[in-house]
Amino acid sequence: MSELAARSLSGLKGVGPRGAERLAKLGLHNVEDLLFHLPFRYEDRTQIQPIGRLRPETHVVIEGEVLAADIVFGRRRSLLCKVGDGTGMVALRFFHFTAAQKNNLERGTQVRIYGEVRAGGTGLEFYHPEYEIANGGVLPPLDKRLTPVYPTTEGVHQKTLRNLMQQALALLERYPPRDLLPKALLDDASLPTLREALLKLHAPNPDDPVDMLLTGSHPAVQRLVMEEMVAHQLGMLSRRAGQKTHSAPVFTDDALVAKLRAGLPFQLTGAQQRVIQEIAADLAIPSPMLRLVQGDVGSGKTLVAAAAALMAIRAGYQVALMAPTELLAEQHLANFRHWLSPLGIDVHWLTGSLTPKARRDTQALLAGGEAAMVVGTHALFQDAVAFHRLGLTIIDEQHRFGVHQRLALREKGRQDTQIPHQLVLTATPIPRTLAMSLYGDLDTSVIDELPPGRQTIDTLALPASRRPAVIERVHAAAKQGTQAYWVCTLIEESDALQAQAAEATWASLKEALPDVDVELVHGRMKAKDKAARMARFASGEAQLLVATTVIEVGVDVPNATLMVMENAERLGLSQLHQLRGRVGRGGNKSYCVLLYQTPLSHTAKRRLAVMRETGDGFRIAEEDLRLRGPGEWLGTRQTGDLAFRIADLMRDEALMAPARDMAEQVLADHPASADALIHRWLKGAEGYADI
Repeated sequence: MSELAARSLSGLKGVGPRGAERLAKLGLHNVEDLLFHLPFRYEDRTQIQPIGRLRPETHVVIEGEVLAADIVFGRRRSLLCKVGDGTGMVALRFFHFTAAQKNNLERGTQVRIYGEVRAGGTGLEFYHPEYEIANGGVLPPLDKRLTPVYPTTEGVHQKTLRNLMQQALALLERYPPRDLLPKALLDDASLPTLREALLKLHAPNPDDPVDMLLTGSHPAVQRLVMEEMVAHQLGMLSRRAGQKTHSAPVFTDDALVAKLRAGLPFQLTGAQQRVIQEIAADLAIPSPMLRLVQGDVGSGKTLVAAAAALMAIRAGYQVALMAPTELLAEQHLANFRHWLSPLGIDVHWLTGSLTPKARRDTQALLAGGEAAMVVGTHALFQDAVAFHRLGLTIIDEQHRFGVHQRLALREKGRQDTQIPHQLVLTATPIPRTLAMSLYGDLDTSVIDELPPGRQTIDTLALPASRRPAVIERVHAAAKQGTQAYWVCTLIEESDALQAQAAEATWASLKEALPDVDVELVHGRMKAKDKAARMARFASGEAQLLVATTVIEVGVDVPNATLMVMENAERLGLSQLHQLRGRVGRGGNKSYCVLLYQTPLSHTAKRRLAVMRETGDGFRIAEEDLRLRGPGEWLGTRQTGDLAFRIADLMRDEALMAPARDMAEQVLADHPASADALIHRWLKGAEGYADI
């Protein structure tokens, strides 16, 4: 541990027990933490501005003499001071003040003031400015460097943080931090030392390019960003190396895969064949596979997973597929039974909605080894579930699971040092920037080709006032023998959110379309009722399905050609894209209608425009990440990997690949530095989407 990291903030002047508690809310526990707490803007207090040249809405330093200080009454009582410097006069206004403050600002006092100039009732005014009073008629020297403004919290003032930072900078000069990135790598990237970078960021000169410091393009910022990104990559590489110290079963026989392919009524795409080969290569070595398979809606990931499962089953091992919702798990169950039953393989089912007896029966089959494959939800990693010989876990839409949930399923197959292979699926295309950070410890396969016959989907956005015309379009689709979805974003009515509730929409559409069979599905229904209603729609008994976003994934009805999304402006781009992917699965031309409420925000307009412009899931995911940021894009912060202190995944995208290369070099040539970097930046973090 470095000298700076070893020094508690309680050892700094002015930090008592309560102060330490407040600083801890900012994540500040030691001097090193404090030095990594960067300003979010700077103030220039290095020059005096003549009062006669002041302009509204500017931050300036002035000096002058107090000409008057009076308490004035109006809508609010205030202390009003007049200050002049010979070039003009300006007012200082304080709505919160003490008698001592009024006495200190008596007529004739020399003061220096910093704040924002505003237009007020007496002309130009400062509201609650910072000020200093001359001591013995002499004001302190002007600042020689720009003044930092830091993120703060209740009870921690800027003045407090600046005083603490001055002490921290003095310690930085006395105990320069060890540069954990090799000098040769820093020189190649033209980056300063850690000490130089911190000094520049906390105390820049007036002529330094402040805009570069604030936008992250200055080498001082990039020095810290690079080190933090390297540390995160090292964390994943180290974890990956740790995983690879385990052994895993070897699967090399693809006879069942060949039988599966022979029985399919279509040819696999080139992308599917390539990814199956990549998985087969992983399974053929006695080291645990950690592979992420991502592909757009309808690209055929499930069939690729089925091929992997068959290789494990052929070798005498069990396979568990875990999905985040029962609806998605049910769809997987149907697909796997359709493909595996002709091969003589039973696929079992385990979810929380099973009766106690059914659950016990399935658990007995898994523990005894009679069940070769099971599909389920969170119920799979419960304590009561034991496997006889689990060799492969398949996790779908894994970002919806917590770290410990995924690890718990893997641990079900641990036998001494042997652990199961892991295959992760996602239908949400992951932007490259996020993938390198979120899944850097996984090998990644991309199914970048859609099966022949997948239709492009024409998308249009219409205001809610056009609803009657859209209902007519649904009626026409039903009369033509095709089916439609009508998706609502809420279950119950909510005037505040201006959203049509699914139940109210279902009732109104049944009334508007008396000759159309309309079904309703939402997340609060019992699983049995939901499955029955979905089955009616899938079989064609119902022509229109009114649903909430529970149908986002896991629903496959080739005859559905029309998707209507109510209140589309309330959904993120990735979710809109997932929902749109429920149509276009058959041979008929398909359409998506985005109904929106006015007025639209700028972000909502951009989302709808992107949906109209492209069907490319990766481009949509990139734009969604740009609009919403990583935390909201993921939908949950169950992992510690995105808790960057300084780096910004979108702003610093260009540094991600060099950081990965640098991390590999550090790990290979400077392992001691690797451990120190991980400790410096990742202490307290857990998981990083560890699976």
